[in-house]
Amino acid sequence: MTTTTTDLSSLTGSYTIDPSHTRIGFVARHAMVTKVRGAFNEFEGTATFDAANPAATAVTVRITAKSIDTRNAQRDEHLRGNDFLAMETYPEITFVSTAFTQTGEASFDLTGDLTVKGVTNSVTIPFAYEGAATDPFGNLRVGFEGAVTINRKDYGVTWNAALEAGGVLVSDKITLEFEVSAIKNA
Repeated sequence: MTTTTTDLSSLTGSYTIDPSHTRIGFVARHAMVTKVRGAFNEFEGTATFDAANPAATAVTVRITAKSIDTRNAQRDEHLRGNDFLAMETYPEITFVSTAFTQTGEASFDLTGDLTVKGVTNSVTIPFAYEGAATDPFGNLRVGFEGAVTINRKDYGVTWNAALEAGGVLVSDKITLEFEVSAIKNA
């Protein structure tokens, strides 16, 4: 049974992100001519939402850095190393919300502290509420999608290589993509 409302007010409660139905991904420009897409395969997250007090919304996400996956083993190993994520020293990427602002009936901005490679910066991610449904196991499941562009250098991820024809191998701007399915806790 799908809930057809697009109104966030019916969603009061605590939720757990379902990793098997959620994608936390990214896009980077490669060699100035194409895009490389990737995702993190291991993460966990929780959210608490109170329609009567949306400002009290709390979201926490913990991503295992070594779970980065761009479908190229050699590139993934380079990304896990000290040139990029330095996962031995910084095994987690985290996001902890600090503000929630409803921007429309089915949209909101989620602001929070994003920590990558030990550096924390505030980011605001615009999200769209995609709907709710009761799954075959009787769980209320909600969906959200959002994306934000960050500058990787703001997080100490500065490695690059100059190209002969000009430009660089990896873009500074990285788009983070979130396709979230969360299950309401009993």
